[in-house]
Amino acid sequence: MGEWKIEEMTLPALFEQARKIYSMDCDSATDQEIIKRGCEALETCDEMINKLGLFSANETKEDVSTSNFKYLLVPFYLVELTERLSNRDRLEVVKTSQAKLKKFITFCEAMELVPEEELQISAEEASDTPAAIRAKKIGRFRRQRAAEMKLQEIKERKERRGRSLRASALSTPVEAGEEDALDDDGEEEREAWLTTISLSICKAFDLLEMLKKEEEMLSAVREKQLQNGDGEITREILDERIEMAESWHRNAATQMKSTRPVQPITCATFAQDVVEGRAKVSEAHDHKHQQLIFGPQSLTGGRFTSERERLAAQVFQPGHRLPTMSIEEAGWKEMDMMNKWQEMNLKLYEEATTSWHTERPKPGAPTDEDEEEDEEASHQKAVAWDDWKDKNPRGAGNKKLTPCG
Repeated sequence: MGEWKIEEMTLPALFEQARKIYSMDCDSATDQEIIKRGCEALETCDEMINKLGLFSANETKEDVSTSNFKYLLVPFYLVELTERLSNRDRLEVVKTSQAKLKKFITFCEAMELVPEEELQISAEEASDTPAAIRAKKIGRFRRQRAAEMKLQEIKERKERRGRSLRASALSTPVEAGEEDALDDDGEEEREAWLTTISLSICKAFDLLEMLKKEEEMLSAVREKQLQNGDGEITREILDERIEMAESWHRNAATQMKSTRPVQPITCATFAQDVVEGRAKVSEAHDHKHQQLIFGPQSLTGGRFTSERERLAAQVFQPGHRLPTMSIEEAGWKEMDMMNKWQEMNLKLYEEATTSWHTERPKPGAPTDEDEEEDEEASHQKAVAWDDWKDKNPRGAGNKKLTPCG
C-alpha cells in the first residue's frame, strides 16, 4: 500500500483506506504495521465522527442519510483489526474490545437495526440451557447466511448493470454525465449498507460471547499465578506494567498539544463540507451569517450620503424578505427562549406549592362567620319544622280517613 498521511486525509478517504485494510488477509508478521495503520485510521475516524456529531441517540435508521450509514461500522472494524494485532496485554485488549462491541450493539439497537429475534434472545439470556444455546446459534447463523447471500446478490446485480451500461455505451453514444446518472442507485446502496450492518451485528454478538469466555479464562489463570506465590513472574508483570505506564505518560505529555480536545462543530454547513471532503476538521471556522446584498448596494457597502443614493441602491433587490440570522443562530435563540420558559414555569410551580399560597383564602370562598350563620339558619329551620309537626299531627288534614267523612 502507498504512503498516506492520516492528518491530511478527509473522513471518507480515511474510512475507505481502513476498509481496504480490513478486507485484506493480514496474517503474516510483516503485515502488523499495516494493521496498526488501519487501527490508527479507524480511531481518527471515530474522533471525527464524534466531533462532527453525525449520529444522535434520538435518531432511527430512517433519519440517517445513505452516505453516513457506513460510519456506523467504525467501532466494529476497529475491534476486528485490534484482534489481529499481537504482542499486547491480551486481558486489557479483551476488556477494551468488549466495551467497544457493547457500545456498537447498543447504538445499533437505538437505531432500530438489531433484529427482533436477537432482542428476544438477549432478554431471555438467563436460560443458558444447551437447547437454548443451540437454537440461538442456529438462528444467528441463518441470519448471517441470509445477509451474506443478499450482499452477493446486490454485488452481482451491480456487475450485470455495469456490463449492460458498457455494452449500451459501445452501441449508442452516451452524453457526458448521463452514464453516472444511470448508474446512480441510492436505494440499492442503502440496502447494501443496511445488510452489511446486519451481518456485522451477527458477528459482533458471536465475538462478544467469545471475548467473555476468554476474559474468564485469562482472569482465572492470572488469579492462579498470584495464588501460587510466583514471586518472579509477579515481579516481571509489575515491572512490565510500570514500564508501559511510564512510556504512556511520556507519550501523552509529548502529544498533549496535538491531542487536546477542541470545541465541537456547531455549523451544519461546515460539518457537511468536512464530511464531503471540501474542508478539514483542523481548519478554524467562525460561522457568522452575512445578509446577501444585490445591486448597487453591494458596491457602496450600505454607506449612503443622500436619500437619492439610498433609493438607487435598492434597485434589483429581491422581492422577498432576506434572512436576518442563520438556522444555527435561530436554534440557539429558540433554545434560550425555552430555557427561560421552563424557569418561569418552575418558579410559578414553586409559588403554587408554598404554604402561604395554599392557606391563603381564595376570593369568594366562605369564611368562619359565614359558616356560623349558615349553621344558625339551619338550626332555626329545624326547630320551626318540629313545631309545625307538633301542631299538625300525621293524618289530621285527611278527612276521608275519618268514619264520618
